[in-house]
Amino acid sequence: MPSAPSPMHPIPAYPVGPPIPLPEQGTWPKSVHRFDADTAAALRAAEAAERPLLIRGDPGTGKSQTARAAAAAAGRLFVSVTIDGRTEAADLLWQHDAVARLADATSGKGAGPAGDYLSPGPLWWAYDWSSADDQWQVRSQGERPEAPDGWRRETGTVLLIDEIDKADPDLPNAFLELLGNRGFTVPLLGRRVIRGARPPLVVITTNEERELPNAFLRRCLVRTLRLPEPLAPWLVGMGRLHLERLGLAERCFDAVLAAAADLLLGDRRKAEQNQRYAPGLAEYLDLVIAVARLEQSEPGQQDLLRKLAGFTLRKSDDDG
Repeated sequence: MPSAPSPMHPIPAYPVGPPIPLPEQGTWPKSVHRFDADTAAALRAAEAAERPLLIRGDPGTGKSQTARAAAAAAGRLFVSVTIDGRTEAADLLWQHDAVARLADATSGKGAGPAGDYLSPGPLWWAYDWSSADDQWQVRSQGERPEAPDGWRRETGTVLLIDEIDKADPDLPNAFLELLGNRGFTVPLLGRRVIRGARPPLVVITTNEERELPNAFLRRCLVRTLRLPEPLAPWLVGMGRLHLERLGLAERCFDAVLAAAADLLLGDRRKAEQNQRYAPGLAEYLDLVIAVARLEQSEPGQQDLLRKLAGFTLRKSDDDG
C-alpha cells in the first residue's frame, strides 16, 4: 500500500544565471555554481514529486556540484556520500567499526557497548540530523555534515549520492527501497530513526560506467547535463568567474582565456576522433588557473599556455 502523501512545503525557486558561492565544507573546496533553467526546473520537479533526481552528463558539467548549489541556495543541510564497488545498502544507514571494538577489547582498556562503535550514515543524517549528531558525539568518527547557520529540520536537507554507477548492481534498487520508508531501525541501539515531515531532496549522479536497472530509472526523474554549444564563450565565462573567486581578477585576460578555450576545443576534437577521454571544464580551469598563478602579464601567460596544455588537457599517452 502506498504511503500517505507528505504535507506540501514551499519549494525553493533556484536562481537562474547569477553565480551561487559555495563555501568550503568538509572535504568539498570553495567554489561557485550557476544554475541553468532546465536544471532548476528539474530540481523543483523532483522535490514536488518526492522522487530522486538522477543527473547524467559529461565530466565537468557540474553534476555533483548541482546538489551542493541546491543546498546553498535554499540554506539547507548538505549531506553527501561517494559510492564505490564496496558500498552496501546498510552503509547508507550506519557503519559499525567492529575492528575498533576488537582492538579496545584486546588492548586491556575494555570494549564499550557495540552501539558505541556505530557511526551515522548519510541517510541517517538526512533523516534526523539531531539524533545522528548525538550518536556521532560518542566517538566522533566519520564525517559530520555542517548545518548552515540558523538551519532547522523544517528547512530541509539535500542528500547527494555520488557516482551510483560504481555500486554493486543490487544497491540502486535497495537504496530506493530505503528511501521509500519513513524511517529505519538501528538494531544495535534498539531505536528507530524517523524522517521528518519534509523528505530530503535526493540528487544521484552517474558517469554511465554501468547501466542502471530499469526499475531504478522508473523511480527517478532524470536530467542530462551537456557542455553548452558554442562551448568557447561558456568556458571563457567560467574561467573568469573562477579566477575572480580565487582573487586573480588582475591576472585575468580575455585573450588568454579565449586562447585556452581554443586549445581545449582542438584537443577535444582530436580525442573524440580517437575515441579517447575528451577534456572538459575541469581541465580548462586547471590550465587557466595554473597560468594565472605562474605568470602575471598577458604576454607571459600566452607563452605559458601551450607549455602547460600538454599536462592539463591531454590525458592519453599518445595524444602528443
